[in-house]
Amino acid sequence: MSDLPRLWLRHESRPTERRAPLVPSDAARLVSQGVPITVEESPQRVFPLAEYVRAGCATAPAGSWTRAPEDHHVLGLKELPPQPGPLHHRHVYFGHAYKGQQGARELLGRFTSGGGALLDLEYLTDDDGRRLAAFGYWAGYLGAALAVLHRRGTLRTPLRSLERTELDALLREGRGGGTALVIGALGRSGRGACDALETAGIEPVRWDLAETRALDHDALLDHDILVNTVLVTRPVRPFLTPEDLDTQGRRLSVVVDVTCDVGSDCNVLPIYDAVTDWTHPVRRLREGDRPLDLIALDNLPSLLPTEASRSFSAELWPHLPDLGADSSPWSRCLRLFGEAVAREAAGADGEENVRVR
Repeated sequence: MSDLPRLWLRHESRPTERRAPLVPSDAARLVSQGVPITVEESPQRVFPLAEYVRAGCATAPAGSWTRAPEDHHVLGLKELPPQPGPLHHRHVYFGHAYKGQQGARELLGRFTSGGGALLDLEYLTDDDGRRLAAFGYWAGYLGAALAVLHRRGTLRTPLRSLERTELDALLREGRGGGTALVIGALGRSGRGACDALETAGIEPVRWDLAETRALDHDALLDHDILVNTVLVTRPVRPFLTPEDLDTQGRRLSVVVDVTCDVGSDCNVLPIYDAVTDWTHPVRRLREGDRPLDLIALDNLPSLLPTEASRSFSAELWPHLPDLGADSSPWSRCLRLFGEAVAREAAGADGEENVRVR
């Protein structure tokens, strides 16, 4: 039992983040195996604290992870609050810090100054590089759903979280709504996007590796909706550029970027410089007689927090007892963190960057 990790499930500081990486039923499974879990109070988490208590978890005030014993792994989903500066714990969440994203250097500096480490959930993979736990399906589903509702003029803002049945009922109202192209259609996010479009009565055009490598810009621009679900790890030819948006005869009117790699050299849609949010989920990129709108929300699955959390937690929890094990996928996460820190240090010194693969 002494080799098992100690988990601290933190409250999410982003007000619209209602998901949990570990749901109460899966927390109960871990507790039964001897994994101690502390769960912070949260006014927005979709799962009540009482359910975690019934699962055998201890509780703590929101934000108290900063005072947790240093042998605890702090588990979360989205960004950490700006304070405290130095980070002493090992944090398990989506850090978005390895591809030159905005704020990446500052975040990695917080870990190095405090002696902590980032175990980034984006890089929790098997030996073949396949993600072991991901929200991709629901991100794609919600991205496509928002595009359809916006194009029909029925998207209500500010956005709020829903149940799946409620969202699908909205999609089935006024079925149809133009043509839609999904790039990365065979991946998790792509499958989710295609399912949402079909629910809305739209048969999507599906592009995957072959079509992406031989990218046909004219064909891409000849759809009403574009849903990008492709995640790349090295710079590639952009799918769209600002010049493409000014192409004469462009049909494209709604672009959804599920990946949201804005600010990174790996961004395949360098047509915008900031994500959108729940209050203003849609940003107009082009005015005039051929308007073009962007949806780029970086926490799409939180719009369906119950379904998204349960599916993610089901994939994640079996790997949590191995946190800290030398031969587990977590050791790969720790190595990648070390490489990212070294790369930033080398870049700061004007030397060649260390490659993160």
